[in-house]
Amino acid sequence: MFVDEVDIRVTAGDGGRGCVSFRREKFVPRGGPDGGDGGSGGSIYIVASPRKNTLVDFRYHPEFEASRGRHGQGSNKTGQTSEDLEIEVPIGTLIFEKSGGADREGDEHLRLLADLTEDGQRVLVAKGGHGGRGNARFVSSTNRAPRRSEPGEEGEKRYLRLQLKLLADVGLVGFPNVGKSTLIARISAARPKIADYPFTTLTPNLGVVSLGDDRSFVVADVPGLIEGAHGGQGLGDRFLRHIERTKVLIHLVDVSGASGRDPVNDFKVIVKELQLFDPAVASKPQIVAANKIDALDDRSRLERLERYVARQKLPFFRISGVTGEGVDQLLAATWRQLGTAQSAPATNQSGTAPTRDHEEPASRRA
Repeated sequence: MFVDEVDIRVTAGDGGRGCVSFRREKFVPRGGPDGGDGGSGGSIYIVASPRKNTLVDFRYHPEFEASRGRHGQGSNKTGQTSEDLEIEVPIGTLIFEKSGGADREGDEHLRLLADLTEDGQRVLVAKGGHGGRGNARFVSSTNRAPRRSEPGEEGEKRYLRLQLKLLADVGLVGFPNVGKSTLIARISAARPKIADYPFTTLTPNLGVVSLGDDRSFVVADVPGLIEGAHGGQGLGDRFLRHIERTKVLIHLVDVSGASGRDPVNDFKVIVKELQLFDPAVASKPQIVAANKIDALDDRSRLERLERYVARQKLPFFRISGVTGEGVDQLLAATWRQLGTAQSAPATNQSGTAPTRDHEEPASRRA
């Protein structure tokens, strides 16, 4: 099961109590106070790991609590500090803190804590409490036998939202059933579900494309988009999230006539949805691929789309994901486009800040 958004609660360990104790030994008349300090509670860290590729584990285990520190003891023994708790998440996970409830429109206030994009990246999300001081700490010239100690501090408690955005170089976008899954199955080792009905793909799929000579890139097959996707229609806002980190988009359009839709209108609808979702996503380099030319029954459909795309000054390819026609040329052009995108000045494509002040509107939440 692919899960890309969950809410969890993390509670760091409390610090241990300080000890009130006096040294009492035979032949030691002036033993004095010897109460030790309490140990610190365990902190909680979230770590990016390649061993994880979904957040499904957190759906069934949403609460995490670190151990508390040990209490201090006599003979100036400090309580043991508890071990920290590390929580592994997939690379590409964003961590938001939920705070302040919701506003009048029902939007929750989310503050971005971290964007884990590298293997081993680690962030502190809840700090353990310090241990309390024992009575040996309170000895002074006027108080030689203090009988006070401190309780340990409470560990931090936080409510978090984890959001997964896939890390891929290229994103496949288009209407449902335009052949995205068929294409990624042909060009990579990915084996998504393929069937002749809309919304066959319900979760994103990743595939590695190898062109030889150490040339390779990662492709994300995003489930089909429909009109209104930017506002959540067909879970489109959740699907669009996974192309925010990509460098290049391949826009697949069905020209076969099987869908009954107009290819030019399909192209316009998807471009509009990208723009409404995030202008930065819509501004990414695009390559348009007219798919299913093996089943083309009206050549004018293909020609009208090609003329329209030419006016937009976008690269255009005629392909068939089933037969492989034109696919090699498409991949070669994609590689060249990736090289151009990587050498261009960096833009805000990481998706780390959904809106100003790191507040995420309801239209971008599942």
